[in-house]
Amino acid sequence: MIGLISATAAGAAARDRLAAAWPDRTRVYEGPVADAVRAAFASCEQLVCFLATGAVVRLVAPLLAGKAADPGVVCVDEGGRFAVSLLGGHGGGANDLAREVAGVLGAEPVVTTATDAVGLAGLDTLGLPVEGDVAAVSRALLDGEAVALRAEVAWPLPPLPVADEGAYTVRLTDRLVEPGEGEAVLRPPTLVVGVGASKGAPVEEVLALVEGALREAGLSAASLAELATVDAKAEEPGIVEAARRLGVPLVTYGAEELARIDVPHPSDAPLAAVGTPSVAEAAALVRGGELLVPKRKSERADGGPARATCAVVRRPGRGRLAVVGLGPGARDLLTPRAEAELRRASVLVGLDQYVDQIRDLLRPGTRILESGLGAEEERARTAVEEARRGRAVALIGSGDAGVYAMASPALAEASDDIDVVGVPGVTAALAAGAVLGAPLGHDHVSISLSDLHTPWEVIERRVRAAAEADLVVTFYNPRSRGRDWQLPKALAILAGHRAPTTPVGVVRNASRPDESSRLTTLAALDPATVDMMTVVTVGNTATREVAGRMVTPRGYRWQETPERQEIQKAQEAQKAQKARETRETQEEAR
Repeated sequence: MIGLISATAAGAAARDRLAAAWPDRTRVYEGPVADAVRAAFASCEQLVCFLATGAVVRLVAPLLAGKAADPGVVCVDEGGRFAVSLLGGHGGGANDLAREVAGVLGAEPVVTTATDAVGLAGLDTLGLPVEGDVAAVSRALLDGEAVALRAEVAWPLPPLPVADEGAYTVRLTDRLVEPGEGEAVLRPPTLVVGVGASKGAPVEEVLALVEGALREAGLSAASLAELATVDAKAEEPGIVEAARRLGVPLVTYGAEELARIDVPHPSDAPLAAVGTPSVAEAAALVRGGELLVPKRKSERADGGPARATCAVVRRPGRGRLAVVGLGPGARDLLTPRAEAELRRASVLVGLDQYVDQIRDLLRPGTRILESGLGAEEERARTAVEEARRGRAVALIGSGDAGVYAMASPALAEASDDIDVVGVPGVTAALAAGAVLGAPLGHDHVSISLSDLHTPWEVIERRVRAAAEADLVVTFYNPRSRGRDWQLPKALAILAGHRAPTTPVGVVRNASRPDESSRLTTLAALDPATVDMMTVVTVGNTATREVAGRMVTPRGYRWQETPERQEIQKAQEAQKAQKARETRETQEEAR
């Protein structure tokens, strides 16, 4: 919960705007400011104080308990101009909160944390437990000193400016090790413990078994990702409570699924009890991985029979491929989600000219793999291969990555051994449509006229179908120096079904500084004025020009006008004439 505190009418107005935007996340604290701050500090994860930073410093200073325990605190000035991350920038989430508050209030976020200021990913912001000489290693990264990365397990980390050797070290491990001098240890959640238990097994016995298995194998409990068991034990109190105390989820699987897992130590007892010859080992191995600790039984102080079993598996981190649409080119049309994925990726793969558009957004340490035009399949394969090595990869494309861009070839290469995330972007058709007016107000279709990957016969069939269906058509890749006849052919097909006065919008470099646009007609459009940087949108029989804008109505009632009836009569007469000519040709042939 986020506590909101204000002292003046202006502060209260901004406070109420934030409360209205986040009704389920916020709680307003009324009354004397000092009392409100104390109450919110004690019960909320974060605070937003609409007060001067000096006042907040004096109010929270006596309440501070430590970096790990204090809530994040953000200050917003009386004018609502700045949202300042004051306390708990990383651990308390105040840096991210300041950015969120700024977005709601139209303010400027102020973040002074050193790593954030220079674009580095802070070691305590990676979502992994971290211990050791974190401050010294972070300072070395900031100062540009050589910091080595020792990755003992695969995990998709964000970019870090690391080297092969260095006086400082970032160690990525799930083993139970003590950090050395100048070493920060990151604990990725790679360990899965499968658990079986008889009815009524006490939590102390289950917990002692799990913790003992990890400790004796030299594995860190901080890298425990989950406990796993059979569905029949989903509500077994000892297992449920053990997962709660360990701070990990309890994942369950059906007995039939577990019975299909090949395990080294099957048993008749669980087969008779729950329908699978293995619970602990099978539940740990069901999603793959390396069996580090085979099935072991609990020990009781009274010497009685064991009531719990466990097994430990290392499940390496899956690589992550984000397929990111950059939009049509304007920076303000790049979505926040796309920007976040670019900053998260340690490897960026893309066309060189697209990389240049967003190079300034990348974090230090990002490895860039760029190539020129015509290497789409190669870029897709490269991105997937990098993800399969356990890395966080961003594959970029213009517009929306799923529309004539990189998502299709990438997903054709990717199997289920990596995680794939799609990040939508503003397409060229949408950007051009916004420039023209509202040409896509009713049913519409996008067709690429490039026959590099698609035979022209297929493209022509699609254009003809769109013409007969009376769809608004947006042509991508309409014309190049080597392809100068496809656009005239496509326009001729549409002209067979639409009036010569049908509006046509032509937009070049939509959303970019050299953007240009014009509104013409199907009869007047000169294909020679179009190139590969142009999007051509041809209206349907309902599209019209209104006040210099291209508009396709959402309904067809307006078509009942005399003008529209005349157009329909002319089109019907044209179709009838074509039908007569066809019949005459067939009769002559006979």
